[in-house]
This record gives sequence, structure tokens and C-alpha cells, in this order.
Amino acid sequence: MRDLGVGFQYLVKGQRWVARNGRQYGFGLLPGLITLVLYLAALVALAMWGGDLVAWATPFADDWSSPWLGLFRGFLLVVLFALGLLLAVLTFTAVTLLIGQPFYESLSEAVDRDVSPDGTAPESGLPLWRELWISARDSLRILVRAAVWGLLLFALGFVPFVGQTVVPVIGFFVTGFFLTEELTAVALQRRDVDLRARLALLRSRRTLVWGFGTPLGLAFLVPVVAVFLMPGAVAGATLMARDLLGEEIRDEDHQTEDHQAEGHPSEEELTA
Repeated sequence: MRDLGVGFQYLVKGQRWVARNGRQYGFGLLPGLITLVLYLAALVALAMWGGDLVAWATPFADDWSSPWLGLFRGFLLVVLFALGLLLAVLTFTAVTLLIGQPFYESLSEAVDRDVSPDGTAPESGLPLWRELWISARDSLRILVRAAVWGLLLFALGFVPFVGQTVVPVIGFFVTGFFLTEELTAVALQRRDVDLRARLALLRSRRTLVWGFGTPLGLAFLVPVVAVFLMPGAVAGATLMARDLLGEEIRDEDHQTEDHQAEGHPSEEELTA
């Protein structure tokens, strides 16, 4: 249970790091703002032309009498908009990370250099187009896994009592896990840790991951909040990635913490 608190501490430390490094924070805001504008435009378009789309998809209801036609298509329009909003919330982080790959890569490297005892940061050595391709491919794989969990939890939501109490809690923890995977991928991908190894690494310390990702996932339910928390989330995820790999972290007082402990896999073991 101690790891729950440690995970949350990394979330707070990440926000504190960007607060002390205003320029990095400013650059880190840009991808989230771009994504937010794109999503808002898409939702506005859905609200404006969603009625036409519903009417086109339900020609069989054209001859229905009032008020049934309006009620039926109005209900479908509300469902369509709700699904669009849910999709926006679920994909906001992945799309923001994809758009902001160069920004967050730079931010993550700055965090690594700042907290590394020797002042260096790992570099992937890959061209930008290759990093973007790997990031997009892995994000798609994570979204598929998240969708499978989402369908399972949706089905369990119809179970009396359990569906209204236990299932939502499980859903928040699942969301926190996948959100943490997306964020730590920025730092771990630079270290040549592939998706399978990243998932194994995160599963080895689930409570640490939940302590970081679950409260962040709750905050990210509001995309506007996500925009302002994203730079600090990337910074905190970089710090946590160093912990997961057993790398040393120099704290704010320039003291060194060694997180290499028995049972923590090394970077060489993960990439072997």
C-alpha cells in the first residue's frame, strides 16, 4: 500500500517540477491546447449536424407521427453526442501525446537531465518520423486493450448493486493504469523499452501505477483540466519511469535516491 502514496507523490513532484521550469511548462501546454481546440471543433460540428446524420441513418422513421419522430431522433442525437464526448475523454491523452511527441520528448529529457546524478538523459537515436510511428502504433494497441476492458465493465454495469458500486471503482483503476502507460511511454520509449516490456514493468508495481494514474484519470475527465496538468503529468511519469527501472534520482536538495531494489527489473533485463 505504500506504493500508492509514492505514486501520488510522483504526480505532485511532476507538477512542482514544471512550476519551477516555466518555459518547459509553456511549451508543454501547446499540444493540449491544440488537441482541445480540435476536439471542441469536432463536438460543435457534431452538435450542429448531428441531427442531419441521425435523420439520414433512420429513414424508416420519416413517416412516424408527432411527437414520436422528434422524441426518437432527439434521443438518438443525445446518445450520439454522449458517445462523442466519451470518445473525446478516452482518446484525449493519446491524441495529445501523439501531437505533442516532440514537445513532451524535450520535456522528458529535461527532467531526466535535471534529476540524473551525471546530468545526462537517455536518447533513442531514432528519427522523429520513426518515434511518431512507434508512438501511434503503441497508442492504438493500448486503446484496443482499453476498449476491451471498457466493454467488459459496461456489461458488468448491468449487474445489480455491483454494477453501480464496484464496477465504477474498477473502471477508474483500469483507466489510471492505461493512462500511466501512455505517459511513462515517453520516457521508456527513449530507453528502447517496447510495449510488452512496459506493460510487464507496470504490472510488477500496480499499486505505484494506481497511485499515480487513478487520481490523474479522475482529473482528466475534464479535458480542460487535462491541458494544464499534462506537462506536469509527463514530468512525473518520467520520474516514476526512473524509479521503475531502478535509476537514481537526485532530489530537490541534490541528494541522490537509489531506487534499485531486489525484484526491480533493470533496463538491460527489459530490453534483452
